[in-house]
Amino acid sequence: MSLIETRGHQMFPVLVAEQIATFRRFASGPARRFQPHELIFNVGDHHAPVWMVLDGAIEVVRRDGLGRENPITVHGIGQFTGEVSQLAGRGSLAAGKAGAEGCLALPLDAAHLRALIIGSADLGEIVMRALILRRVGLIEGGSAGSVLIGRTGESELVRLQGFLSRNGYPHTTIDAEDGGDGHVIVERLGLHSDDLPLMICPIGTVLKHPSNAEAGVCLGMTPELDPTKIYDTAIVGSGPAGLAAAVYAASEGLSVLVLDQRAFGGQAGASARIENYLGFPTGISGQALAGRAYNQAQKFGAEIAIPLAVTELDCHDSEIKRLSLSNGFSIRARTVVIAAGARYRRPDIANLDTFEGNGISYWASPVEARLCEGEEVALVGGGNSAGQAVVYLAPRVKRLHLVIRRRDLEATMSRYLIDRIAALPNVEIHPETEVLSLEGSKQLGLTGAKFGNRTTRATHHRALRHLFLFIGAEPNTDWLANCVGVDHGGFVKTGTGLTRDTAIAGEVLRTLETDKAGVFAIGDVRAGSTKRVAAAVGEGAAVVAQIHGYLADVVR
Repeated sequence: MSLIETRGHQMFPVLVAEQIATFRRFASGPARRFQPHELIFNVGDHHAPVWMVLDGAIEVVRRDGLGRENPITVHGIGQFTGEVSQLAGRGSLAAGKAGAEGCLALPLDAAHLRALIIGSADLGEIVMRALILRRVGLIEGGSAGSVLIGRTGESELVRLQGFLSRNGYPHTTIDAEDGGDGHVIVERLGLHSDDLPLMICPIGTVLKHPSNAEAGVCLGMTPELDPTKIYDTAIVGSGPAGLAAAVYAASEGLSVLVLDQRAFGGQAGASARIENYLGFPTGISGQALAGRAYNQAQKFGAEIAIPLAVTELDCHDSEIKRLSLSNGFSIRARTVVIAAGARYRRPDIANLDTFEGNGISYWASPVEARLCEGEEVALVGGGNSAGQAVVYLAPRVKRLHLVIRRRDLEATMSRYLIDRIAALPNVEIHPETEVLSLEGSKQLGLTGAKFGNRTTRATHHRALRHLFLFIGAEPNTDWLANCVGVDHGGFVKTGTGLTRDTAIAGEVLRTLETDKAGVFAIGDVRAGSTKRVAAAVGEGAAVVAQIHGYLADVVR
């Protein structure tokens, strides 16, 4: 059964008179009368308000990049439009027009919508749940959002699929080589194979071989930032640590900007299932956990800019920090929180880059799981992330070879994962083993790999089209350019043992603060941190108190 069938009453609630009266108190303007069939908001519209229907009806449809429309619902009296895009004024994913008899509707823009959700707890819960469920319904229902056209399994198409999926944006994928609609569209547009993959945005714009940044702009994901504004805090990275800091800082009244070059959730967002996070005894997927935190941060008014990379932190001004961005602009903030996490470590294999995204993967999402369905695969790594990926992939593949450098998993993996892997009949563990070489070509992708035992030096070959690498991570600190102190591994140093060049008179160095006043580090990027989701969230909460302390010292 679809989400609308099972939870339609929560997706499209009908408010009673008292709740409508509360809605009125938070309205951003007077009620407006729309003529029959008049367009109220369109796909791609930025800053489209939520509309509360007071009389008549609003007909809502979803539309994909090819112009195909499907009805979603008809909002009657006491119902309201919108989904999570409206929380931050992003591009609308649906279109709405007045019904056959017109309608009278009351607007709530993004700021007033957030005020309602926070100011009226009971009604806010109803509204927030409905907005989230509607986005989930758009993803589930198809015929909405972008259309991707490319060759199935091709690395650039997989990248775009992963980018949209990780950021919770609905999309449809069409094969360009099966003789169907995809092939017809490519021929009609007079395009060549080098132009693939195509992305047709909901507003009809066609992008050839787009980058993630280009896709984000077309979808209206990336907000227009005000270069004259000075934020209380700029958070670099939207993993669990960064999102936790955003939630607590924004809920306490600080102006917050979160920047991330890929997707919210960080490495944790790619975890198939996290089972040792407090409060979720049955486990939760990393994307679901990160998605809740992402929506929660927006609820409290944090601005989140994805995909937008920080290229440099200017360390010359001690009070106002300047961050240079990948789009050529810069932003300013009184404090900076480095929550950039870590990037996947790449083994020293000669032709590795040839197969990245073309047989080699650093995470195991539903996209990768579909590509290797029923096949023989190998996974390298002995940590918890590797264990979670094994448990997720094993039921979907014919056979899974788990390759580890150590003698066993005891020292690096949680017991519950070791036991679960032992119970999987199609998982074979290869201890004291490493990848020696890869086979295949850019056209064919990965076709095989050679493995070697580190003790006996014996080697063996496996015919493989999919190899997953979970061998740890390196800190994302290149953009800091020696602005703050790092250890020998590149992780950011914090705490009372540091010497600072810009200390404020009478100030005590805070535990999460770097050797640059007002610059903090949390989560996996911080030297000495515990590499667990719960620890990252805890540091995200703790850093906000230290930000308040720093700001108080500066004012004083």
